Order: sequence, then C-alpha cells, then structure tokens
Amino acid sequence: MASVSTHGKEDQGPHLPPPRTQTLICLLPSFLVSLLTFWNPPTTAQLTVESVPPDAAEGKDVLLRVHSLPGDLVGLSWFRGASLAPSRQILSYVVDTQVTIPGPAYSGRETIYPNGSLLFQRVTVKDTGYYTLQIVRRDVRIEEVTGQERTSDLPKPNITSNNSHPVENADSVVLTCEPQTQSTSYLWSVNRKSLPASARLELSLDNRTLTIHRVTRNDTGPYECETRNPVSAGRSDPFTLNVLYDPDSPTVSPSDSHYHQGASLRLSATQTLTHPHYILGLSMGGPSHPHKSSLSPNITGNDSGAYTCIASNSGTGLNKTTVKTITVSGRWIARVSVLMLW
Repeated sequence: MASVSTHGKEDQGPHLPPPRTQTLICLLPSFLVSLLTFWNPPTTAQLTVESVPPDAAEGKDVLLRVHSLPGDLVGLSWFRGASLAPSRQILSYVVDTQVTIPGPAYSGRETIYPNGSLLFQRVTVKDTGYYTLQIVRRDVRIEEVTGQERTSDLPKPNITSNNSHPVENADSVVLTCEPQTQSTSYLWSVNRKSLPASARLELSLDNRTLTIHRVTRNDTGPYECETRNPVSAGRSDPFTLNVLYDPDSPTVSPSDSHYHQGASLRLSATQTLTHPHYILGLSMGGPSHPHKSSLSPNITGNDSGAYTCIASNSGTGLNKTTVKTITVSGRWIARVSVLMLW
C-alpha cells in the first residue's frame, strides 16, 4: 500500500482519516453528482494550473502550481488525464484533517500541498500528459481544472561550426553543441579522448561551445559532444574540420638528373601530405597540367630541360613549386617521339 504524507502539521508519522471522515469521502462523490444534477452555478474564481517548468528534462522535478484556489474547501483530488475515473486518482487531500490519501494512480513520486499544487519528483517521459484537479467547496460546489506536464528525453546532439573551411594559422573556429536544453551538462572530446590542455582551446562557461584559436592541420578532429542530465545522455556524430593549409613542396622522382639517349624515363610528382583541395601539375617549359607523371619511352636530347611540378591548394590559392632539370647526353637519335601520359 502506498505511504501517506501530510502537510501543514509538525506531527510525525502517516495519518489516516478517522472512520467517519473515510465514510464521508466515499459517499461524497455520489451525493454531489446527484446534487449537481439540480444545481451547478457558474464559478466566480478563475482556477488555473501552471506547469513549472513548462518543459522539463527527465530526472528533474515538476510542479503543477494552482492559481486562484478558493479558501472554502472541503477537499481536493488530482487525477491523471482529463477524466475523473477513480482508477486514475493520484492523491486526495482533506482540508479539515490535513490528511493526504493516495489513489490507484499514485506512484510514490507525487506530493500534494494544501494550496492544491502537485509536485512530481524525478519525472520521466511517461509522466507527460494532462492532469485534472477537482476541488470540493463547503457549499458542495465542485470545480475542475486541467493542466499539462511535458517531459522530454534529451535529443541527440549535433555539432555546428561557424567556419566550414578555416585557413591554417589564420582563422579561429567556434564549434557549438546543439540544441541548447535546460539542466544539461556538455562534454567535449577529440579523437575519442578528452580535450588536451591547450591555450588555443577555449570552452564557454556552460561548455556548450568550443573555440579553437588559430587552427592548424592537426586540429581536424574528429570532435564529439555529449549531453547529460541525471537520467539520460546523448552523443553527437563525429565532426571533422576541413582545415585549409599551404601545400608542401612536391617531390619529382626519380632523383637522377643525367640520362643517356635511348633510355626510358618516367617523371612522377608526389606530395607528402594529401588534401582534397590539392592539385599536382607537371610540365616542361609551359603551363602545368593536372597530371602527376610523364613518360618518354626512348628519350633524346630534345627531352633535356627543366621540368616543373606545381602543388596548388584550390582553397587558399597558394602553391609550391619544384623544378627538376633533366640532361640527356650521347648521340641524338632522330624520329624519337615523346609520349606524355595525361
């Protein structure tokens, strides 16, 4: 059997109404129903219910606060839902004896106060819904008012950025954990580890935003944010920064610079670091083309010269150049063509 709580007296232990009061409580509803068939005057006070807070996170307390409660009350009862079905009765309060009586829908987390307000402790999503307060006045009038309690689980967080393509050593980036919810703590991680101690990393007071000052190519992540309240938690999908940085000087291979005519030569351009915005171009005596190698199956003196490899970053517009000088010695052989593989 659910425990009984009292309000307004400093005595100890649960209180049950005396037998006469219990009989009155049992008989009063049917008597009032018959009476109201003949007399149901309009109410003069505007009885209202306010949920505090209006939207609650799981695990928090919610108060259904009653406004304009009349002073001439015999008792009051709270019901789950918009109806007054006996099976949905949560708690009743008898004014004269200050006794609280639990109903079938009482979960042990509800508390009724003499001012009519109903407190929910450690709410869950299942507590979301409508609740009806019924009051009985001394002139045998009955009034009802319905309020709503809303509890939502924490939504899955996501990370947003104020700069989709930051430039290395030039831009700062602000990452935000969305959405903002009440009574929620935020926790950040990078590469599945806690944030390192760094003067370039700055958290807001509520930990919801992470600022990365003067980003570098090592700050790409991935980053994750986690939201927590007393009974639930959520983790975002990994978020990777697309940091733009200057390309390193490309390398042209092979390393030899001197060849004999008739030999086969393939020049290749490589980059130590790859990036989606990098473009490699290899050329001789003219504009570069986005090709990483050229092949001469039977070189001649005409293949001698300076070969230029350009690594450019389309995001920043900057580039790095490497020049490779090839010298072909020996007797020149006519009618030898140079094949460029694009």
